[in-house]
Amino acid sequence: MSTLPTFTYHPDPIATGAIEPSELACECCGQSRGFVYVGSTYSVHEVETICPWCIADGSAHAKFDAEFSDDIDDSDADIAPHIIDEILHRTPGYECWQSETWLTHCNDVWFHGDASIEDVSNASEASKEWWMAKNRESKLDWDSCIGEYEPDCGMGVYKFVCRHCGLVLFGWDAC
Repeated sequence: MSTLPTFTYHPDPIATGAIEPSELACECCGQSRGFVYVGSTYSVHEVETICPWCIADGSAHAKFDAEFSDDIDDSDADIAPHIIDEILHRTPGYECWQSETWLTHCNDVWFHGDASIEDVSNASEASKEWWMAKNRESKLDWDSCIGEYEPDCGMGVYKFVCRHCGLVLFGWDAC
């Protein structure tokens, strides 16, 4: 097994389940490196097995015109094009119920995986206010939707952390 490449916006893709150990050969480079990406790949080509190295260096995007995330929250209008490019083309995506959307804050963000019950119950007032404003929801909606969150119970809550100010952001969707 090789040491995994570093992904700026998805710092622990093994913990989040986006990359798993495997001896399968990558369809891009033809090598078996001990790990494969198991998330969604958006491409006109049928691609089943891509190694993390071909995602990280852009080979999979170049060869298959592949993207690894469906959308980036564009409400943070000043997000730099190179960040969007890196997230879509050189960063493992994440699994969710419907369609993954990378949240942004201070023109940047890290993906930290599924939120835990502790993450949600310890959410700061600033995190709750951000969620309410982003989703046009009320405190009552937070309490009844996110506040009642239990992993694997028909709703996904995804944790992002701003790389600049540290604000924890929560994305959510339901099956």
